[in-house]
Amino acid sequence: MYLTTEKKKEFFKEFGGSETNTGSTEGQIALFTYRIKHLTEHLKKNHKDYSTQRALLRLVGKRRKLLDYLKAQDIEKYRELIQTLGIRK
Repeated sequence: MYLTTEKKKEFFKEFGGSETNTGSTEGQIALFTYRIKHLTEHLKKNHKDYSTQRALLRLVGKRRKLLDYLKAQDIEKYRELIQTLGIRK
């Protein structure tokens, strides 16, 4: 599997504060970004995989909602996170 438990813990430790803080907005956005990048690479090779395309669109929507929430709560964290992850907005 492309996303191991250790990799998830690493994301939450780096962006969420601790590896057990899986509910942090920043950690979830970082995890979604990693998954989005992975699915995008998959779709470049398999352009007719429509179920993966749908999953990708759902992930992008979830990440967008979390980014909007973070922007409303703390604009500085939002700006820092999109700069760190390289997300366009």
